[in-house]
Amino acid sequence: MKALLFTNWHIMRWVRLVFALFLFAQAYILKEWMFIGFGLFFFVQVIFNFGCGANGCSIPNTKKQ
Repeated sequence: MKALLFTNWHIMRWVRLVFALFLFAQAYILKEWMFIGFGLFFFVQVIFNFGCGANGCSIPNTKKQ
């Protein structure tokens, strides 16, 4: 788990982290608690490195023979 959190930090992972923190701040400031759900969505992507960034959703072109 430690390696998952502290390795492979690319630009989209940083952008997701900043956006999640922005959504948490907006939820607190505006008292619109629905933003916490959206913030959690992006924060989970940051922690587990999910998402379609840095060729994360590409399909491999290799064929088995």
